Amino acid sequence: MSRVLDVKGVTGGYRSVQILNGVDLYVDEGELVTVIGPNGCGKSTFIKVLFGIADRYEGTFIHRGVDVSSWRTDKLVKRGIAYVPQVDNVFPSLTVYENLQMGGLDIGSADLHNRIDQACDMFPEMRTRMSDLAASLSGGERQMLAISRALISAPTFLLLDEPTAALSPLYQDQIITAIDELRKDSISVLLIEQNAKLSLSRSDRGYIFVGGKIAHTGNAKEMANDPSIGEYFLGFQD
Repeated sequence: MSRVLDVKGVTGGYRSVQILNGVDLYVDEGELVTVIGPNGCGKSTFIKVLFGIADRYEGTFIHRGVDVSSWRTDKLVKRGIAYVPQVDNVFPSLTVYENLQMGGLDIGSADLHNRIDQACDMFPEMRTRMSDLAASLSGGERQMLAISRALISAPTFLLLDEPTAALSPLYQDQIITAIDELRKDSISVLLIEQNAKLSLSRSDRGYIFVGGKIAHTGNAKEMANDPSIGEYFLGFQD
């Protein structure tokens, strides 16, 4: 199995405020890997450092054998890496269709149309909302739109920051199920999540962040059923 991402000794944060304290992590081809942990532990900062929108001080990100540690965000996208932030991930004043178009500004019109159609296969609800403003969508629908737009660039590696946060259980399950299905399209996924039980139940492996570093890692389903895991952060237990 080939290595999609290999993270070694990464420290980082926001200018002089250090959040990450030496992170080692990897994702193999076709895997869904979940990162969980308490609020403020550095989960979201890690994925922002990886995508070039927060500061990396030390350490390396190796993507498919290439050191991309200092690459700009646009170069990462062209390399096949897409990122969906937790908030502010759609353009509320644009329609659903216009939002999807924004995911493929450098793509020819015919190819773009095909990719929008394929992206909507994941969330069929989007097909009936194409002319609606993104501002009119529910929280779950906005997350669906954000993920669909990220797929327009045809990524092979998707970074997701808490896609089920503040959503109803129905939307949470629907979105996690769709993310799991992405692996059938040869897309590897690194998922940052608060809903530990749900995300780990669909993942291959899991990592727990505490204090800006890895406190525990292992088989995701074993972690989901391990009662001692709840000691790392509040709200894990049912």
